[in-house]
Amino acid sequence: MFTDDDDAHPSGGTASGWPDVPGDTALTIKVAEADPLVRAGFPAHVTVLYPFLHATRIDAATHRDLTGLFAGHDAFTLTFSAFGRYPGVLYLDPWPHAPVTALTKDLTLRWPEAVPYRGIFGGGLTPHLTIANSAEPAAQQTAYDALQAELEPRLPLMCHVRVVHLIVWDGARWQDRTAYRLGDGPEATAATATDRWG
Repeated sequence: MFTDDDDAHPSGGTASGWPDVPGDTALTIKVAEADPLVRAGFPAHVTVLYPFLHATRIDAATHRDLTGLFAGHDAFTLTFSAFGRYPGVLYLDPWPHAPVTALTKDLTLRWPEAVPYRGIFGGGLTPHLTIANSAEPAAQQTAYDALQAELEPRLPLMCHVRVVHLIVWDGARWQDRTAYRLGDGPEATAATATDRWG
């Protein structure tokens, strides 16, 4: 993922062979605090699970299951104080990983057909927030060394994670569909403004 929203490939979508198709969905954590640092052309986020179920499979029962699953996980805080790299990608390392990986694990136990990154990266990728992913291969190390040196004084960043977003690929861009609240008493409910659940 994503054509205009993620990860360990240049841009996603059909242009690069990344297999996003209309109706693909993903579950992500938005990190607005990091938006000023991102150079990859999409909002800052940490992927919880991509792809999730096709949008046509997400009905009222799935919505209820997701609401309950996320409400069963406490809200948490991520700290971004270090950079990491995948081939072609400069990212921020969200710490601790455990709350994110616990969400991913519970989602894939409940929906085993939702294989992280379609199995392209084996067991998946560790949680990360992509900063840049478009430097030419021959210039990546120099470009990312310079970008990392520029951005390091702006760290650490902290993000209080209370919501996980379900987003849908419409063939041109990723659209918000639903925001699911993590646990913390009465706020552990799904917040959505535009959805229609049968």
